[in-house]
Amino acid sequence: MADSKNEKVYSALEVAKICGVVNQTAINWIKAGYLKAFCTPGGQYRVYPEDLADFMTKRNMKLPEEFNRKNQFEYRLLIVDDDKGLNCVMAKYISKNCGNLNLKIFQAFDGFEAGVLVLQEKPDVILLDLDLPGVDGLSLCKKIRQEKQFGSPRVVVETALEDDEMEKNLSELGVDAYFKKPLNLKEVAEAVLKNK
Repeated sequence: MADSKNEKVYSALEVAKICGVVNQTAINWIKAGYLKAFCTPGGQYRVYPEDLADFMTKRNMKLPEEFNRKNQFEYRLLIVDDDKGLNCVMAKYISKNCGNLNLKIFQAFDGFEAGVLVLQEKPDVILLDLDLPGVDGLSLCKKIRQEKQFGSPRVVVETALEDDEMEKNLSELGVDAYFKKPLNLKEVAEAVLKNK
């Protein structure tokens, strides 16, 4: 179902032209879940510019000039931490230090709520505490990495847990960055906003 986060959308044919492939290849990407799209009532695929830009960036494809205006797209961050005070401090700090980025922040305070938000909001990056009530952060991270329905957000982990194997496990899960509490907010913000 379409939402109104952007007025401009691309057809599969337009996607194909932008990427330099035939129409069927673009349709195959969509059907395989590699490229996020929605279907019109008439059964035609439509792709939001930010989803196409994300797809092309991950595959090292050259972006059209119109895509290089960073502020054009909304960057979605989900902060997951059951410490409400810390969660809010991080949200406020990152929001203040994101420059001209069109940043939208979502907050979750347990693993279950986080899972719902990842599915609903499709964040670009998740700042994830591991020690959570409900579904723990490690299990959530595994689900995000293994199931296509969650998209492919970057994951930045923060934890107070002491575990020598933790860094190795997180690396195997494809976590983008890992921080131990107490946190250096500047470093965390830089990791979350990296490449943006």
